[in-house]
Amino acid sequence: MTSTRDFLTDAPLAGTLVGTDFEGWSDDLRAEFAEHAHDGHVGSRLLSENDRVRVWEIRLAPGQRWHAHRHVLDYFWTAVNPGRSRQHTADGTTREVSYGAGETRHFHFAAGEFLLHDIENVGETELVFTTVEHLDSANRALPL
Repeated sequence: MTSTRDFLTDAPLAGTLVGTDFEGWSDDLRAEFAEHAHDGHVGSRLLSENDRVRVWEIRLAPGQRWHAHRHVLDYFWTAVNPGRSRQHTADGTTREVSYGAGETRHFHFAAGEFLLHDIENVGETELVFTTVEHLDSANRALPL
């Protein structure tokens, strides 16, 4: 099941909806989503891992993207600094999101649920996130 909701609050994902039904998606973007449909690299750098958590960093310069990736584990992210992103999700939606420094969002996935999306820095400053995945979630961790 693909879902694009904040799994703890049952609210829509953050941001402003700017497209639906794959509107504006290039053939290359569609191919990337197919290629990375089961990619568990939810950040650009794995900072730490133990038997309980994986801690990731995403660091994107203006205009830089992190490819499509799949979240299956309960997790939270914290924006280290303010910024803006554009995100495409596997259900064909595109959103633009603004972040404040320290903003944190939590996600919970029931068995079989996931979130498949990408992220692009559309702001004028570096965009940095710390993401923490909980390995004791309802779903098995994807291999790295």
